[in-house]
Amino acid sequence: MTAPLHRGLRHLALRVMDLPRSRRFYEQILGMQVVWEPDPENVYFSSGVDNLALHQISKHELDSYESSKTQLLDHMGVILESPQAVDQMHREITPSIESLGGRITKQPKLHRDGSYSFYFSDPDGNVIQALYEPAISRLTIGLSNED
Repeated sequence: MTAPLHRGLRHLALRVMDLPRSRRFYEQILGMQVVWEPDPENVYFSSGVDNLALHQISKHELDSYESSKTQLLDHMGVILESPQAVDQMHREITPSIESLGGRITKQPKLHRDGSYSFYFSDPDGNVIQALYEPAISRLTIGLSNED
């Protein structure tokens, strides 16, 4: 294959324990906008360039669910345009994140490769990295329907 047939990893689907709680978290912390809510067990968001789906774990599964034993996702990330934007996001979400069921898991840090980030978790313990990554943070998304 000479070139990727895809346009990037633009969709993520997560199973959650409390859909209304997780919905509030992603709306308020990441500013995601609902694009489709087909039923009370599913909600689909967009950031304008990415798509996130939240799916309620069924009552039957929830009764025996142990996230510490079954969580396979290490973390997901959101790309920010600069180290200053990482610090700004950290300052802005820190006061409200715990009231929404999340928490800061690692403070802002400069990494050996020149990237800069901090980590936080959602109400289900899914870890999100707020990341400035020099190679991709300054890229612009300008895909047209003709591409």
